[in-house]
Amino acid sequence: MNKNKDVDSIVVRLAGDSGDGIQLMGSQFAVSTALAGADFATFPDYPAEIRAPVGTTFGVSAYQINLGSGLITTAGDTPDVLVAFNPAALKVSLPMLRPGALVILNNDAFNERALAKAGYDHDPRDDDALGDFQLVTADIGRLNLEAVKPFGLSKSEGGRCKNFWALGLLLWMFDRELEPIEAWINRRLAKKPTLAEANVAALRAGHAYGETTEVSAALPHVHVEPAEMPAGDYRSITGAEALALGLAAAGELADRPVMFCSYPITPASPLLHRLSILGELGVGTFQAEDEIAAICAAIGASYAGMIGVTSSSGPGIALKTEAMGLAVSAELPLVIVNWQRGGPSTGLPTKTEQSDLYQAVYGRNADTPMPVVSASSAGDCFDAAIEATRIALRHMTPVILLADGYMSNAAEPWRIPDFSSYAPIATHQAPQPSAETTPQHQAFARDDATLGRNWITPGTAELMHRIGGLEKDIATGHISYDPENHQRMTELRQAKVDKVADFIDDQSVEVGETSGDIVVVGWGSTYGPIFQATRHTGASMVHLRHLNPLPKNLGDLLGGFNKVLVPEMNNGQLTTLLRDKLDVQPIPYNKVSGQPFRIDELVDRIQQEQTA
Repeated sequence: MNKNKDVDSIVVRLAGDSGDGIQLMGSQFAVSTALAGADFATFPDYPAEIRAPVGTTFGVSAYQINLGSGLITTAGDTPDVLVAFNPAALKVSLPMLRPGALVILNNDAFNERALAKAGYDHDPRDDDALGDFQLVTADIGRLNLEAVKPFGLSKSEGGRCKNFWALGLLLWMFDRELEPIEAWINRRLAKKPTLAEANVAALRAGHAYGETTEVSAALPHVHVEPAEMPAGDYRSITGAEALALGLAAAGELADRPVMFCSYPITPASPLLHRLSILGELGVGTFQAEDEIAAICAAIGASYAGMIGVTSSSGPGIALKTEAMGLAVSAELPLVIVNWQRGGPSTGLPTKTEQSDLYQAVYGRNADTPMPVVSASSAGDCFDAAIEATRIALRHMTPVILLADGYMSNAAEPWRIPDFSSYAPIATHQAPQPSAETTPQHQAFARDDATLGRNWITPGTAELMHRIGGLEKDIATGHISYDPENHQRMTELRQAKVDKVADFIDDQSVEVGETSGDIVVVGWGSTYGPIFQATRHTGASMVHLRHLNPLPKNLGDLLGGFNKVLVPEMNNGQLTTLLRDKLDVQPIPYNKVSGQPFRIDELVDRIQQEQTA
């Protein structure tokens, strides 16, 4: 990398201990990138331990951002710039770097004890381990403490400002303004003005260091042109933020309040945090004592006429499955958000995966079908939340919305939509009482097009009816053990899900031709790397929003290709689903490392199939 270089795109990775403020530093650099007008995608990579031993490789927290003037859909394969706060961060990140990458090291952390904890038997700065890279070292810890010394902070408190010192240096490299970050610090720490002043001083000191010392001769001044994006107002958004706004928007479209009931679990908790501040938009939140209580409370909210929503990750979703059956049996709307993570059991709580598709489509006792939709990116979580809610209310059924841990915390530019372009969400309003039929018959009268039943809330005296988890008579809702009725109810529950397909647009081809040699089929957060890989190789791309039921034309569409390649972050679950539902024979390409697909991995695999 040469000094004062204009680039189309560049990948920056920040890494250090989980207590070094890496995620905060990265998120503020992403905000700066958004204000500069570049397109970007981020990948926050957390350690799995709540507080891993300082200086160990399994305690490394990292934040990667890919920014550029072109279309950016992934956080990048190989970093061009690495800022490593300690030896462990260097050791974990070094294999990811491309030759010639710029490596900025915090000299202060490279002592004998830290090197030993990271597994080094010698100092990598002193041999050829870094020979393929451009190396810049700075005493970040010492220089930061000098910058904050006038504010009378303890050494521990002052040391926590070093992420802003490093951010200041990074902002100098990328010719960014300090004022927006300073304003954010002052807002965030308004009740701790001394700490705010110290962090601002650290930010300015890092920036001044790049500007005035000899390091400026070694560090490049990187310029990225603003990206050409459709006109509109943009903001940086994470998947959790977008999904929270989408649920609030769905409430507005349906003219119903939203009640979110949840229990904290990684990586689902940020959605609860985001929704808890949206009370003025008609969103209520409730933190339950456990997963079962959370979903039962959400079902209760739906029974009362609100839009009941609950959220969790794989292990928590497993605990909710009995109550899902209750919502299916009672024919009540419910949105269930599953932020997938590495498993099984406790597994890899902070790492991403797509391993809950079987669970979503098949994972309940008896024949208990439910619609399943998925989001494809952080910003897409907004539309996915609206679509899941629309299905739930239109068909009076619980719906599972699949996202994943990567999407929850990843950020990207998001064009704020024109809300008037969204159609209202229709609901099955309670009918007027009729003397010609009983309240029970009226409660379970179903719309022919959707099979959604009337939504009658408690307190409607003229329409009192019985409801619960025991099998009910198909017409009256009374408890029924009649064999023929149970057969009809089982078929009705499946038909209700099948009816969803009548409202799904035909599946389109995202990239490439509508027939040919090879099509790559994906779902969820694999969208970004598949999009780039198919554009590079000339293969076609199909990406699925609706996973149960599948779009009606999908079988015919895939039948127009010689090969169907299915990359997914599991052991082949969409592959199984496509075989089951469409009788096609996809080629699986599976990755279960806790990390997203890289573009180069997909390019290599597609090219193998193209030349086979």
